[in-house]
Amino acid sequence: MLTKAFLAMVICLITLLAQPQTGLPLTADVRKAAESGNAMAQISLGDAYYLGRGVPKDLTEALKWFRKAAEQDNALGQFNLGLMYISGSGVAQDDAEAARWYRKAADQGDASAQFDLGLLYGQGKGVAQDYGEAVSWLGKAAEQGNAEAQHSLGRAYLYGLGVPVNNQEALKWLHKAAEQGLAVAQFLLGLAIHEGKGVPPDEREAVRWMLLAAAQGKAEAQSLVGGAYYEGKGVPQNYGEALRWFRKSAEQGNAADQLSVGKMYDGGRGVPQDPGEAFRWYKLAGDQGNVLAQALLGAAYSTGKGVTQNYNEAFRWFRKAAEQGQSFAQFSIGYMYEQGLGTPQNYGEALRWYVKAAEQGEVGAQAGLGTMFEKGEGLPQDYVQAHMWWNLAAANASGQEQQKYASRREEVARKMTAEQVAEAQRLAREWKPTTGK
Repeated sequence: MLTKAFLAMVICLITLLAQPQTGLPLTADVRKAAESGNAMAQISLGDAYYLGRGVPKDLTEALKWFRKAAEQDNALGQFNLGLMYISGSGVAQDDAEAARWYRKAADQGDASAQFDLGLLYGQGKGVAQDYGEAVSWLGKAAEQGNAEAQHSLGRAYLYGLGVPVNNQEALKWLHKAAEQGLAVAQFLLGLAIHEGKGVPPDEREAVRWMLLAAAQGKAEAQSLVGGAYYEGKGVPQNYGEALRWFRKSAEQGNAADQLSVGKMYDGGRGVPQDPGEAFRWYKLAGDQGNVLAQALLGAAYSTGKGVTQNYNEAFRWFRKAAEQGQSFAQFSIGYMYEQGLGTPQNYGEALRWYVKAAEQGEVGAQAGLGTMFEKGEGLPQDYVQAHMWWNLAAANASGQEQQKYASRREEVARKMTAEQVAEAQRLAREWKPTTGK
């Protein structure tokens, strides 16, 4: 059975909020015909009032003429009247009245009305929620070639929304919608092919459909196309193209891709290295709450990379990320408290943040705890704990850092009894990291 996930199927109420369908071009003869009872002329006159085309815009007048056509059992008039009720245009918003008029048009075979009626049944708006009816009406519209309905039906089969999962049926309907140029269907089709749903995974074919959606401005597709070019999956690796598509998505406000663009400027991939431009993109993402961007902003302010060094700002951005569980930011906050950088020195707070980061496996924080327990900074000196944390830091580090931490562990060991060393080693063996960000 379909659940609230059905709402994801309908995406946005494109048809519900669309402009009414039109009848004949507006002329003096059309008005005369409308006044004489010609339904298509009435629709044209209603459309003129709705758009303010040739007459002052007047939704009440638009509603009046659409109703006249609808009451003559004209399907187009009924559909347009349903649109007016669903959007509250020229009349009090009324889902039940919208559904009633959609049903009249849908029963006459109007595909747009069938699609919108299916959406209402799926949401239980104006009618009792009935997922079987929803899929039935979507199917009728899809069979007539309504691209939105084909997409919705394909999505339903793909995710088992009101019908059993059937990947072949899903791909069939998504293909039909995608071939009509519907970007959301092109995106979902590419995603299904990428995931091997109904067909063997095919990165090249997946990217082909994603590119079509991306070219129409679908931000999610632009993001995945950027990723494909970055990794060389389905297309030759090309950092310049990756940056171009990431930027398109980023310029639509996608925080993850604002971060990606920043990282490419930071690393000089696909573009000359530019720390200032990297900082600008990190800031856009960080302002939206992207946790990694916030941590990178903290790092930029603490080192003066791409921006004037400012420990107060570094602390502020690290804090934002740390409170969301980002382990490097938690370590950095702990270090700043320990050293008194951007905030008054506070060993208790340093310890608290080091523990949060260390428990996620952050090597720097594990080393920081080794130092604090070894020296007794803000807490009783404890060589067993110091040895354990130096041991973990050495095990998780590499290169010169690993050698340094191992050396510190051995220095502590020389101050310990054999029993204390054995206890510290046991604690290190039994230690398990927590899941973090």
